[in-house]
Amino acid sequence: MLKIAGRIILGAGILLLILGLVGLYDVLHPPRIVPPGYTLIEKRIRFQQVDLYTEDGIRLTAWYTPPKNGTVILLAHGYGDNRPEWMYAMLAREEYGVLAWDARAHGESGGEISTLGYKEVLDVKAALDFALAQPEIKHIGAWGGSMGGATMIRAAAEFPQIEALVVDSSFASVDAEIDFLAPYPLVNPMAKFLLGISLGVDLNDTSPAALIHKISPRPVYIIQGSEDSVASPDSAEKLFNAAGEPRYLWVEENVVHLGMFRDNPRKYQRRVIGFFDESFGE
Repeated sequence: MLKIAGRIILGAGILLLILGLVGLYDVLHPPRIVPPGYTLIEKRIRFQQVDLYTEDGIRLTAWYTPPKNGTVILLAHGYGDNRPEWMYAMLAREEYGVLAWDARAHGESGGEISTLGYKEVLDVKAALDFALAQPEIKHIGAWGGSMGGATMIRAAAEFPQIEALVVDSSFASVDAEIDFLAPYPLVNPMAKFLLGISLGVDLNDTSPAALIHKISPRPVYIIQGSEDSVASPDSAEKLFNAAGEPRYLWVEENVVHLGMFRDNPRKYQRRVIGFFDESFGE
């Protein structure tokens, strides 16, 4: 009887491991969606396609619009997404320069796997280097959505050239994100173990919440809807509490993941553009 029970437990463990590995493969290989550019064309936003090259040898496909006010805003999209045309158009129409790219393993960019915002910091570094090399650039700001928000927090903590940051619907840590999305006794620890091994990092030590304080005294604006079902709805509050001054928090009821702009585009534009204008003295 004990042998049978032992075999059942072993079989269940092997099955969980297989399912975990299959799930991990899917996580590290997001769907590739190519941005059409229709929104920019419709709104008559002039842009050029450029290639960025990361320090670890990955080519990133990007769009760039030079600024009319001396400030470029870097845009980092979320997991499974691509260059955010709506944000690009909003900034460009206000005379900001914009640089947006498909993250590694996304869209038209190279790279085999997504690392959920860890090595994507090298993507930001490639974009930052490109922007700083352009003529008459006085300031660099950044916006990140979802995984892109987590990426930008890590990048801004490391690169002081990023002078102001807007974060929309970012998770506070991958560890907390797994707790939120997979709160199951057996699956949860296995998911954390396998992901940590695959990424080669401690999921807690390199979390956005652990690093966001390093951005101060540069300003950060944190945004999230209370009905977020992708990032834990308390993520914005955790990030805000961990951040140094100056820091700003905008949370709305009944708004979904990355839904603040869709819910009220005029209010979003007024607040985000106002934040960048104030940060750069426009």
